[in-house]
Amino acid sequence: MLRYESMLAPGVHIAFTSVAEGNLAIHVPDDREAVLLRRRDLERDLGLGQKRFRYMNQVHSATVLDAPDGTSEVSVPTCDALVSADAGQPLAVMVADCVPVVLAGTGANGTTSAVAHAGRRGLLDGILASTVERMRAAGANALEAWIGPAICARCYEVPRGMAQEAGQQRPGIVSKTRQGTTGLDLPGAAARELRDFGVTVTESGTCTLEQDEYFSYRRNPDTGRLAGLIWKTPGNA
Repeated sequence: MLRYESMLAPGVHIAFTSVAEGNLAIHVPDDREAVLLRRRDLERDLGLGQKRFRYMNQVHSATVLDAPDGTSEVSVPTCDALVSADAGQPLAVMVADCVPVVLAGTGANGTTSAVAHAGRRGLLDGILASTVERMRAAGANALEAWIGPAICARCYEVPRGMAQEAGQQRPGIVSKTRQGTTGLDLPGAAARELRDFGVTVTESGTCTLEQDEYFSYRRNPDTGRLAGLIWKTPGNA
């Protein structure tokens, strides 16, 4: 598991799970109860107490929603980014090649947190811009982001037409793969976009396809999902 600490907001923790923590998604071929048990074990090991990570029904959209309040089980929102205005809700984003982005922000109102699922479609459609905008509307004026394990520019091969379309929307996103074919650099594009918004960015630099300790849809379409996580230690503002 990759672990980070927020430099802006003391007591705010960030993590990206690996195969070692197991599949955390219930929409893939796996036993639902086993997945729920893994989630509970993870929450216990990370010291969440009665809190639960808020997951999303991710659909490759640019939809950003506020995280549900409370500690009880609630319906899973359909969106590709969640924002907790006071960072009080632990948040989770799941991927297996797409880019998991975790964000924290501070301002006069305290700390704000968010997670975003930046796949090709969501990234091009503005999921990151919408997430940053939502956080700033909640009062965050200083922002930092962490880009977790995702398929890299050397591995993410796409048809030439798809790459040309993406390049028109996001200059610099087109790459060349190890095989010399056309590809896309999703993590690099996400990092550039966030920095253009004035966000301080930490990149994991980890490729999910190259490293077996991470789930990769390109390697196995029936694979599990890793999670990008953000949570706040109780008692921190």
